[in-house]
Amino acid sequence: MRIFKECYDDVIVVAMLCSTLCWVWKKRSRRSVLPTNWPVVGMLPALLQNAGRIHHYATELLRESGGTIEIKGLWFANMDMLVTCDPANVNHILCRNFENYPKGPGFRKIFHVLGDGMINVDSELWELHRKTTTPLMNQANFRTSLERNVSQKIENGLFPVLDHYAQQGTHIDLQEIFHRILFDISCQQFMDKDPGTLCVDPTGDHPFLKAIRDAVNAILYRHILPEWCWKLQKWVVGIDREKKLSEAWDTIDNFIYTILSENQEHDKTGFISYRPSDSIYGFSSSDESNFSMLASLLKAYKGKSKRFLRDTLVSLTIAGGGGTSSAAITWLFWLLAKNPRVEAKILDEINMNHAKQNRVFKVEQCQNLVYLHAALCESLRLFPPVPMNHKLSLEKDVLPSGHKVNPNTRIITSFYSIGRMEAIWGKDCMEFKPERWISDTGGIKHASSYNFPIFNLGPRTCLGKEMFFLVAKTVAASIILNYHCQPLEPHSPVQYSDTLVLELKHGFKVKLNKRT
Repeated sequence: MRIFKECYDDVIVVAMLCSTLCWVWKKRSRRSVLPTNWPVVGMLPALLQNAGRIHHYATELLRESGGTIEIKGLWFANMDMLVTCDPANVNHILCRNFENYPKGPGFRKIFHVLGDGMINVDSELWELHRKTTTPLMNQANFRTSLERNVSQKIENGLFPVLDHYAQQGTHIDLQEIFHRILFDISCQQFMDKDPGTLCVDPTGDHPFLKAIRDAVNAILYRHILPEWCWKLQKWVVGIDREKKLSEAWDTIDNFIYTILSENQEHDKTGFISYRPSDSIYGFSSSDESNFSMLASLLKAYKGKSKRFLRDTLVSLTIAGGGGTSSAAITWLFWLLAKNPRVEAKILDEINMNHAKQNRVFKVEQCQNLVYLHAALCESLRLFPPVPMNHKLSLEKDVLPSGHKVNPNTRIITSFYSIGRMEAIWGKDCMEFKPERWISDTGGIKHASSYNFPIFNLGPRTCLGKEMFFLVAKTVAASIILNYHCQPLEPHSPVQYSDTLVLELKHGFKVKLNKRT
């Protein structure tokens, strides 16, 4: 027994020595950025060391490892994951073998605040949402309503604010402006409610807008921290982001349930019934001015619980104006500020297609803005608003890259890294180059969805893709036509916020100069 103990001690010493030598070699070696897989803690030290630049670090790892890497976490915390940016793997996971990679129960726990909304569910519930929402959003009435809401918000909300700051000569945070206008448009479009957060003299964050921001912030850390850690914060400690998430949940409920109470009747069981006065709305309405997405959803989901309607509206509102669209437009203007040549070409294109009597660029005119569309695609490639996608495997599988997948394997697809791979986009992949999206005939060159999965692909392709381009191009064209944005810190290095959505950490502050 004593001999065994002595041998065991020797093994421990040798193991510790080897670990130390590996650490020293890794620190000195400049040929590899791959993290050391330490006993017990796995690769967690390297991940924590690069937490402030996690998307850049993931891209470096994936370049070094050929597009796919297995990340080892704390051995007792079930934090192991497989990270990939290989287009073949992305296509396999999100499209070809879609059934084997649902959101999973872990995803539902992380995004519990979304309940049974489309973003959060699988199988039958997801099919129900898809079959109900898709035809509604494909209606001509939906597009007409959206065009009207966007134009009115630009004319009555955006321009008064921008004019005020231009006249004052003071700086303005464009990222915050885009947050507010997209939030207002989304609420108006899906809930017939304009919260009016975009105004010259706001008194502060609208409670619903603040609640969504707090929820999105907490959700990112639920991806990173072990489940026991954020559950401890929620139920025992009651501090930090989990406390804000609980408060946000209550605020979201109050806001949505108030709107539902104003537009529906319900019996004692809590199930909704459709008000006869709302019968002019819905699928078959021939009067476009009377179309209401909210009333259409109430009619389509007649008999469903108020809770189900709440989850549906929260998911649609967050998808439409919860930060992703505003982040995309912010990155576009950030890139234009650094590339005046591109901005000049967009302005020339806008002037060629604009009706001079209007300040607001009309939606129908945006169809001819090919270069602006290309610039938006290029911005999305470099700075995808949702930089990663989370999946959980059901059964064993082998990815096209040869990596084996066991049941309950957490898989992260890095959309951020895909847009920065030379093998996909060429040696100039780090350049902002809208021309790469324009074909020889002058139209938009469409990339394969697995090379450009910004709007997801396969069965879960984003329903709001066309809505995004309509809103983003109209807002961007109207601003570029009327204002020049001069950034306050043009040479400052980019820093990302620690939220689920890829945003500028300190906003995007500019000084506005009105064009003549």
